[in-house]
Amino acid sequence: MPYYTSYDAARLSFRVLPARDGDGRSRPPLVCLAGGPGRDAAYLGDLGGLDAHRDLIAPDSRGTGDSPTADPQHYAFPRLAEDLEALRAHLELERLVLLAHGAAATTAQAYAAAHPERTARLVLVCPDARLQGERTGDAWEIFRSRADEPWWPEADRAARRLAERHEPEEVRALLAATAPAAYDRWEEPQRAHAADEAGQSHPVPRAGFWQGVDEAARRAVLARLAELPGPVLVVSGDRDAVAGVRAGELVAASVPDGRHHTLPGAGHYPWVDRPAEFRTVVEEFLGG
Repeated sequence: MPYYTSYDAARLSFRVLPARDGDGRSRPPLVCLAGGPGRDAAYLGDLGGLDAHRDLIAPDSRGTGDSPTADPQHYAFPRLAEDLEALRAHLELERLVLLAHGAAATTAQAYAAAHPERTARLVLVCPDARLQGERTGDAWEIFRSRADEPWWPEADRAARRLAERHEPEEVRALLAATAPAAYDRWEEPQRAHAADEAGQSHPVPRAGFWQGVDEAARRAVLARLAELPGPVLVVSGDRDAVAGVRAGELVAASVPDGRHHTLPGAGHYPWVDRPAEFRTVVEEFLGG
C-alpha cells in the first residue's frame, strides 16, 4: 500500500489500480474518493471497469483503510480536501481528474472550490445536496415505493433509528439493515457488495464530516463553486433511496458547466447495478 504525507505530516494511504490495457500513462489517472462518509475506499472496487483504459487512484481518508485515525477536526470535509491537495502534489499531477461518490462529492466540491486551477474534470456520483443547503425528499419517496419488497420493514425500522442517538457499533448494524435500499435489486452482486459495508464503515470519521463547518463556510464554498471553470458531471440513479435524484440536479445546477445524468435501474452504487451503462457515461465525459 503506497502512502503520502499530508499538510500536518500525517501519513495517509492510497491504492492504485493500473489500467488493464497497459496504457494508463497515455491518460491522466482518475482519482476516486470514497463516501460514507468514513468508509474504506475498497468498496469502490474498479468502479464498473473504469480501470480498463486509465489508472484508478483511491485514497483512504483519515480513520479509514490503512490511514490513521486523527483528531476530530481533521475528519471535516474541508480538511479532507486539503489531504487531497497533498495527494495531488505527491503524485506530481498538474491537475486532477476526480471522481467522488456519495458524501465524498462534498469533499470534491470543496477541493474544486479551493483549487479550481488544479481541477480538470469532476464526476460526482449520487451526491446529496446538503452543501447546496437543500434536504430533498425524493430519496424517501423512492424508499417508500419499495415497501412491498421483503427486506423493507426491517430497513424502515433501521432507517428511522439511524436518525436518533446511538452507539457506534449500532450504526454498523443499522447500516447493514438498510443496505438493500441502496441498490436497484437485492441479488447476488448487490448482496456481495453490501456484505463488507459493516467492516468498512467507521462511525467516528462519519460523525466528524461536517464538524466545524458553519453556515458562512458553506456559503463561501458555494460562492466559489459558482465560478468553477471546469466541467462537472453528476450521475444519479433513479432507484437511489439514499440520495435520490433531485439532489444531483441541484448539485449540477450550482456550477456553471454542470451536467446531470440519471441512470435508469440504478441505485446508490450504479457501478454495481448497471456497470456497463455507468462506465459508458463516465468514459464519454472524461474522453481521452
